[in-house]
Amino acid sequence: MDLQLSGKTAVVTGASKGIGLACAEALAWEGVKVTGISRDPGNLAKAQEALAAKGLSYDVEAVDLTDPDATKAAFERIGVPDILINCAGAARRTPVDELDSKALHAAMDAKYFTYMHATEAVIGAMAARGSGVIVNVVGQGGRAANPLHIGGGAANAALMLASAGYAKAYAGRGVRVNVINPGTTRTGRVDEGLEAAVRATGRPKEELLEELVAEIPMGRAGEPEEVANVAVFLASPRASYVTASIITMDGGTTAGI
Repeated sequence: MDLQLSGKTAVVTGASKGIGLACAEALAWEGVKVTGISRDPGNLAKAQEALAAKGLSYDVEAVDLTDPDATKAAFERIGVPDILINCAGAARRTPVDELDSKALHAAMDAKYFTYMHATEAVIGAMAARGSGVIVNVVGQGGRAANPLHIGGGAANAALMLASAGYAKAYAGRGVRVNVINPGTTRTGRVDEGLEAAVRATGRPKEELLEELVAEIPMGRAGEPEEVANVAVFLASPRASYVTASIITMDGGTTAGI
């Protein structure tokens, strides 16, 4: 299927590794001019080299998206893209005995405000232009309470509500906003969550991982590329009537309606 994306422009945040890098690569294969944003210049350089080795062009910008002024300045340099895919930031999983107001603020800064600052930088101009797509890769932790993920889960829940609100506010002005909620996906964040679980329970990491996968009806964790495929479809004109949607990608773990 031709996704009709060739010649479009996109910005992907959190684009130096994991799902963000997978989204950047998938867009580049579709002929999109992609700029990746991340805080770490070293990780961005490695990502750029990895895509160049595959024959893909990839521009990068090192930006701390927790800083609204730096975010705004970055988008002024880059320009308003046709597509924004937000993957930046991850709230640390924290055992409840270690959770305090500092950790809660850090969770919102890392996950909620990074997405909001990037969205704020482009959505008004997208609406003025009459076209634009935003895909927020959030996480299923915003729908299921987890004692290890109270701060991050709250940030995810807030992102879902904000995304749906923006989608409704801008639907008549040519801007679509959708959410993908991955479950367990094979990225470094899984290891971080397991380390928190080890501290909370004292159980071996391997045992906890086996238990985690056993709860997934498909019998495996997701791959970053699988999330990227859905994100790229949502960003394409093929999904032109899809907005304010929240798509679960957790291998059937959440099987409710």
